[in-house]
Amino acid sequence: MSHSLFISDLHLSHGHPHSTELFLRFAADIAPAAEALYILGDLFEYWAGDDDLDDPFHQQITGTLRGLDAKGTRIFIMHGNRDFLMAKGLAAACNATLLADPTLLDLYGMRTLLTHGDALCTDDVEYQNFRTLVRDNAWQTRFLAQPLAQRKTQIEHLRKQSESQKRGKEMSLMDVNCDAVNELLRQHRYPRLIHGHTHRPAKHLHHLDDHTCERWVLGDWDHKANALRCDSSGISWEVIPS
Repeated sequence: MSHSLFISDLHLSHGHPHSTELFLRFAADIAPAAEALYILGDLFEYWAGDDDLDDPFHQQITGTLRGLDAKGTRIFIMHGNRDFLMAKGLAAACNATLLADPTLLDLYGMRTLLTHGDALCTDDVEYQNFRTLVRDNAWQTRFLAQPLAQRKTQIEHLRKQSESQKRGKEMSLMDVNCDAVNELLRQHRYPRLIHGHTHRPAKHLHHLDDHTCERWVLGDWDHKANALRCDSSGISWEVIPS
């Protein structure tokens, strides 16, 4: 049966060999059967700019995705909170289409909204302020004008700072805000919603305005791989042996 696969929060890097091994196995054994693969953010641990495409590790990942496209699996990539600097160069290297966040599509007859999910975590005001800053075009232009090595050093510092801050936050603060989810669903006329970011894989039902909307949350790949499979019969979890 024709189907599409959805993954997010792989956080691929030199320092995460297990998740990289899982991704390569997934790309070789599972993804080729799908007509499309949607990566809903945080493919990489971080992305310092498309001038880092010559890195051998990045070439391995982009080459793997390009190979999937060559076999007939269309590749779609969305920015996450860690790799928001991905641009046309990265997309071209993967033979992928960069998706806006959010993106609404007709998926086997069901209106489905895709988002990374971090914009829905509105209770974390500190993070939302940071998110607004780094997605500003002027900020990105200034940042990308710096040498690559300098950018990587700054990002590594920001990552460590972020991890330290998260340890002091309540888990509920870093989850999606229900009102923000409901408002997004209303804006797009009550679609099914698929997102990642929170690392809490689950299916939720939102009952609002005489509608019931499914919300599917993808998990991260830091310890165990996971994916959603969508076809004309609906959505189910795809088993990825670890």
